[in-house]
Amino acid sequence: MSQENSAQGVGRRDLLKLSAVAGAALASAGLIGSRTAAAEEELSLKGKRIAISATGTDHFFDLQAYNAQIEEVTRLGGEPIAVDAGRNDGKLVAQLQTLIAQKPDAIVQILGTLSVIDPWLKKARDAGIPVLTVDVGSTNSINNTTSDNWGIGKDLALQLVSDIGGEGNIVVFNGFYGVTPCAIRYDQLVNVVKYFPKVKILEPELRDVIPNTVQDAFTQITALLNKYPEKGSIKAIWSAWDIPQLGATQAVAAAGRNEIRTYGVDGSPEVLQLVADPNSPAGADVAQQPAEIGRTAIQNVARLLAGQALPRETYVPALLANKQNVNDVSKKLGIG
Repeated sequence: MSQENSAQGVGRRDLLKLSAVAGAALASAGLIGSRTAAAEEELSLKGKRIAISATGTDHFFDLQAYNAQIEEVTRLGGEPIAVDAGRNDGKLVAQLQTLIAQKPDAIVQILGTLSVIDPWLKKARDAGIPVLTVDVGSTNSINNTTSDNWGIGKDLALQLVSDIGGEGNIVVFNGFYGVTPCAIRYDQLVNVVKYFPKVKILEPELRDVIPNTVQDAFTQITALLNKYPEKGSIKAIWSAWDIPQLGATQAVAAAGRNEIRTYGVDGSPEVLQLVADPNSPAGADVAQQPAEIGRTAIQNVARLLAGQALPRETYVPALLANKQNVNDVSKKLGIG
């Protein structure tokens, strides 16, 4: 039995390495892919008014995608109508109502809880306004530009399980299951963990919050470490994005529990710096390309308005950054 488990463990580690190598190659190509394609197609938004609705811009991913969209609309000759709800659902609904009344040539929605925004995306569609999205799994969106969150969730989960030797308790932040990418990443973690019976997700799961995400994660993890004071009682901390990871990493370091590793998604520069620090508890972070995602979404708007058919989803590659490759990942993404 032990030989069988050992053989399976090696196979999974090899699979993780292969996934990382493949992801690196794809991400490297993806850094220039859509810009080259856009130049070859001679895309244009001349005379078009394009609405850009952001749920918020306080996070690295959101701000990069938002600014890149504004820049790309302008570069292609269009007029951007950009609005930011500041993480306030009431304001988000109001800004979508306002945008629909202005009758732009298209609306691009960046993130958002589906139950909040979907009725208004439908109203825009019913009003004859094309709706495209970034990281929103809505049936009312013609095209959603995103990372492959199934791949992200699987690769991050495999990295975590490999790092803890296929056994131990893990802590999970699961506060935004209503946000499509977070739900997919969480489901992929659960799918991987079920094949490792010695890995246990501690309950109750923690809920990350917005705003004050870092401080809240720090407080919750500090309390949890007091509840589990023995070294080895917790092996890892997982979150669907990397701002809770930042607070969790700070809490683990402050408690002197650096045997615990933390994991997240997005590739915020401050988190990648922690992953690069050999003394930091930050174990891995999947780095997305938010600016490239934003540009690609706007290029898809131009294609649509030019009469081209779009796929249901457009995937922009992401890179798994761990202790071994984080410096290479940061260089490829132009961070640091």
